[in-house]
Amino acid sequence: MSSMKRAGILIIILLLLFGCVMVKKDSKNKTPESSNSGGELSNTTSNSDTNSDSNTMSNSNTSSNSNTASNSNTSSNSNTTSNSNTSSNSNTASNSNSHSNTNTNSNSNVTPKPPEQELTVDEKVEKALSEMTLKEKIGQMIIIEYRKPYDSKLEKTLKTVKPGGFILFKENFTTYSATLNFVKKVKATSDIPMFISVDQEGGGVQRLQGLTDKKAIYIPYMQELGSTKDTKLAKEVGRVMAEEMRVFGINMDFAPVIDIYSNPKNTVIGKRAFGTDAKTVSDMALSLADGLEENGIIPVYKHFPGHGNTAVDSHVSLPIVDKSKEELYDLDLIPFQKAIENHASVIMIGHLAVPSITGDNTPASLSKKLITDFLKGEMKFNGLVVTDALNMGALTKYYSKSEIPVKAIQAGVDILLMPASPEDAVSEIVKAVQSGKIKESQIDASVRKILKLKYEKIEPTYNKYLSSSYLNSKEHQSIVNQI
Repeated sequence: MSSMKRAGILIIILLLLFGCVMVKKDSKNKTPESSNSGGELSNTTSNSDTNSDSNTMSNSNTSSNSNTASNSNTSSNSNTTSNSNTSSNSNTASNSNSHSNTNTNSNSNVTPKPPEQELTVDEKVEKALSEMTLKEKIGQMIIIEYRKPYDSKLEKTLKTVKPGGFILFKENFTTYSATLNFVKKVKATSDIPMFISVDQEGGGVQRLQGLTDKKAIYIPYMQELGSTKDTKLAKEVGRVMAEEMRVFGINMDFAPVIDIYSNPKNTVIGKRAFGTDAKTVSDMALSLADGLEENGIIPVYKHFPGHGNTAVDSHVSLPIVDKSKEELYDLDLIPFQKAIENHASVIMIGHLAVPSITGDNTPASLSKKLITDFLKGEMKFNGLVVTDALNMGALTKYYSKSEIPVKAIQAGVDILLMPASPEDAVSEIVKAVQSGKIKESQIDASVRKILKLKYEKIEPTYNKYLSSSYLNSKEHQSIVNQI
C-alpha cells in the first residue's frame, strides 16, 4: 500500500474518533424530560407552601413553576393596607395564582376610615330625650285629631305642640291622593316618627270606609269573625287590615277590642266584641293582633279593665262596673292577661268606674290605683297606657278640660288621646311639673318608652307606603269572604 493511501486512512480514523468524543461530551450536558423555569422543578406531583403574616402592613410574594402538572399557590391577606407582588413562570402546563386585596390600588399607604357606627335604639332614645325641652317631652305624650283638610291652623298646632301622634277619622279619608298627602304633610312637621293612628276595627268602626274614589275592603263585625273560631283566619284578617292601612302610612290601630260581650244591654260594645266567652275573645283577638303587628301596625288592646258588662255608653256618661276583683279576674281580665303575656305594646284605658279596685267612682283612666297599682303593678304590664278619647262625656261631665290631662298623667297614663285643647293640655302639665304635682322623672319614663317603641317598631317602615292596589284587592276579598 502506498504512503498516500495509508495517510488518508489515518485521517479518516482520527475524524471518526473526534466525532464520537464530541457526541459523548454533549450528552453529559443534557437532563432528559426536565425544564428549568425560574429555579423550581415540578414533575408529576404538586407542592403547595403557604406562609401568612398578619400585621398592620401585609406583603405576599408568590412564585410558581409548572411543567406537566399544575401548581396552585393562593395567598389572601386582608388588613387596612396590603401589598402584593406576584411572579409566575409557566412552560408546558398551567399555573393559577390568586390574591385578594382590600384596596382598589394594591400598593397604598392610605388607611380608610371605618364607617360611622350607627346608634343603638337605646342610644337614639337617650339622645333624643336629652335634646328635648319639657314642653316637647309632654308633646310626645299627646295624640291629636283634626277632622278638616290640612290648613294653617293644624300646621300651627303641629309645630307648637309637637305631638307624638295623630289620629285619623272618617272625615280625613277623602280621595286616595288627598288622604296620602294629608298624612305626609302631618309627618313632615316632626323629626321624630309619629304615631299615625286610626280606629279600624271592622263593622261599624272602620275609618277607611270614608275613601271616595277608591274602595277599601269592608271588614265584618268582629263578632262574625269570632264565631268562626278560626285563629288562622283571624290572623289573615289582621294582615289584610294592616296592608290597607299601610297604603296611607298608618302605623297604629286602636284595635282589637278585647272586651267580652257579657251584658245584652251593652250598646257601646255589642258586636264589636269577638264573643261572649274569654277563650274566644282571647284566642281570636290575639291572633288578629299578631296579623296586625307582623305587618307593620301596632295593635292597641281596649278597653281595660273590660267594657263588655256595662250598660252605659262612656261617650255619654260614666259606666260603673259592679263586679268584684275576683269576678273580673274570672272573666273580663282574662283577655288582658293573655295580651300582657303576649307582650302587648299598648293597652287603652276605658272611661269606666271599678269601685272594687279603686274604692270609689273615679274613672279608670284617671285612677292611680287602677293604672299604676293594679295594671302596671299587680298585673305587671310594662308597655304604654293610652287613654280613650279625653273629650268623652264620661270625663267631661264630671271634670274640667284643664284638670283631665293632669289627673290622667298623675294616674300613670303614658299617652293622652285627643285632649280637648292640646295646647292647654301641655300648658297645664308643665304647671303641674313646676309645682311638684307631677315629677319630671315620670314624664321622662313615659317618653322613653314612647321613643323606644317608635324607633323599634315604626321607624324602619315609617316612610314606606304600600301601593293603592292593595285596597280591596281580590286577594283581600278572598280572605274576608271566609268570615
